[in-house]
Amino acid sequence: MDSTLCTICMRKGSREVKNKNFRLVNGKPLMYFTIKQAIKSKIFDNIVASTDSKKILKYAKSYGADGWFLRPTKLSSNFSSKIPVIKHALIKAEKFYNKSFKFIVDLDVSSPLRHVEDIIKAYKFFLRKKADILITASRSKKNPYFNIVEMRNKKVKIIKNTGKNIFRRQDAPKTFDMNASIYMWTRKALLNSRSLNMNKAVLYEMPAARSIDIDSKLDLKIVDFLLRSKRKKSIKNYKKNRKINRRI
Repeated sequence: MDSTLCTICMRKGSREVKNKNFRLVNGKPLMYFTIKQAIKSKIFDNIVASTDSKKILKYAKSYGADGWFLRPTKLSSNFSSKIPVIKHALIKAEKFYNKSFKFIVDLDVSSPLRHVEDIIKAYKFFLRKKADILITASRSKKNPYFNIVEMRNKKVKIIKNTGKNIFRRQDAPKTFDMNASIYMWTRKALLNSRSLNMNKAVLYEMPAARSIDIDSKLDLKIVDFLLRSKRKKSIKNYKKNRKINRRI
């Protein structure tokens, strides 16, 4: 039977949002949401936390992730690429569990708005397409064929040019913003990768409302507001349904 590993990568350093993994969102530390989503998806044989912090590791384990190693310093700087970090976690996991994983899924802690269904559907799509790599993205708000410009030779130029006049964004070729929420690889593809090879990737589209990647304090406030609003709505619906059931 094919085994699937989930990696959740969390380092203690963060430039824009200090102690990001512990920042409270709707009353819970940020890391809580991704770990619980991974568990609820029920598609992973093992869920492993990769971190350079003993404190993060302790909390991650308390929420249900496995963790027994600390990430080396060379994989924990502001300039460290994420793919070597995931490879490192895979190698550690295969030695620890004494088995080989066929598929590896990385869930980014900075994307707590994803739904469990997003993970499950993306995974099924990945398997159905027999892909080597999967990325998630949402429809771009700005389009390089229409309203994204750059300066070239001191002149303003549209970044991409189709050779045709495009008067509405809706008429431009569809483009997507990678949301960093979910990444998937086959074992072979991951171990042979130094960076994302888009020639071997499939794209799973997610709605913009579930695609916010927390990179700033403003992002954190927006996500907190959205999750609190969702919680209030759920409580309101619960109370409403309870009253209806009492009447029945």
